[in-house]
Amino acid sequence: MPAVAVPAFALSWWAACYLIGRDPARGPSSRAAAALLAYAIGVVTWTLAPGSATAEIFLCLPALFWAGTAVSLLPKVVPERRQIDLGWLILSAPFLLMLVALPPTGRLVVIAPMAGGVVLLWRFRDQVQPTVLPAALAVVAGLYAAGLAALLLVDVGAPELVIAAIGVDLLMLGFLVAVADALDVGERLRPDLIRSLVAALLGVVAVGAPAALTMRASSGTTATVLQFVLVAAVMTGIGLIGQLRRWLDSMAFRHDERLRQDRSALLALTEALPRRRPRQRLIDTRQPDFLRFTRQALDNYGRLGRLMRSPLTGLPAVDRRLSGLTIEQPLARAMELRAVLQESIDRLRPAGEFATTDEWRHYNALYFCVVLGLDPYARRRRTDGLDREARRALDWMRRYVPRRSLRRWQDEATAIVARRLWDELTHTDPRWLTRVTTRST
Repeated sequence: MPAVAVPAFALSWWAACYLIGRDPARGPSSRAAAALLAYAIGVVTWTLAPGSATAEIFLCLPALFWAGTAVSLLPKVVPERRQIDLGWLILSAPFLLMLVALPPTGRLVVIAPMAGGVVLLWRFRDQVQPTVLPAALAVVAGLYAAGLAALLLVDVGAPELVIAAIGVDLLMLGFLVAVADALDVGERLRPDLIRSLVAALLGVVAVGAPAALTMRASSGTTATVLQFVLVAAVMTGIGLIGQLRRWLDSMAFRHDERLRQDRSALLALTEALPRRRPRQRLIDTRQPDFLRFTRQALDNYGRLGRLMRSPLTGLPAVDRRLSGLTIEQPLARAMELRAVLQESIDRLRPAGEFATTDEWRHYNALYFCVVLGLDPYARRRRTDGLDREARRALDWMRRYVPRRSLRRWQDEATAIVARRLWDELTHTDPRWLTRVTTRST
């Protein structure tokens, strides 16, 4: 068992950490990571107590998270999306209770919510990117369900091979979610994924092989658990290498804020380089995708690390602001993209002095909440250093503008900004990329 359990545990733990490290705030990534972590714990439990109820429960648990992953991949334009997501959260509790209470054959009930999530995703397959995602998820979900059925219903004689096959299915789930996430935010996946995967495979060889040999030589439960903990620590460091570096910097350089800031900027640049798309691909972007990229860029207005990875850094307006060698520097392009976005927001400002009338709603919603980063609904409002205009806008939003209305205004204003940038992009001479390349060399 250790020869199969250690690689399966190590790769699933690494994949979960990698998904969390890409963007922990994204629902599909966090839920797919939870499925992988549940499987990894199930592998450990099965190694310690083969065929136990606890091991079977943890190996079935990824099906619930798989259902949540499918639901979170539904297009945002689906009207019932929020209700469906809430329904998954509510129904997960009784299914979890059934998973614990039922005998082995009854635990296959967790396949039902997973199948329901895949069916919902298939229903809206024409609005999902990439278009092959629903079909691929359906195939992988079917293989996972078959693996669970073989493990719980059939005496296959070599359950560790079935468990390893289930792990492959869950790794494919993580890969599909990473692909969907990269397409949604307009980033590259392959260079960053290959770098992390190579490091994970080296970690399996360097640490996993000795751990498996130690488990074979020692039959003690404590020694086995410690070996899995060691492998998990190494895989966590590989999958969350960026976050680990920042944590180490905060500990080692806690008295040198300038050094921490410089190191943070360098780390953000290091993470952005393998994720940035080639600038020429911006020309092939569809208008709905361009709108989504603009919304994401505005949401990340205050975070240069995220803006460096934005496809909008390839806008012609950004190129016109740069010259010489700086034209190819991601940090410089991100700073100029922020300036371009601010100019676009300033164009929404009506003539005259500040007001709270209807014609000012788009400008107020973006300028004060995005450019200045103010939150009118925060319990502790930050007013230090704000001018009189910003204070008035903040108080007006808090008193008279509901959250839903403010969000709607921001969406409308974002669409206006995106449409202007899109028109500028589509009416720009396509030879601008050639001129930019020549000028930078």
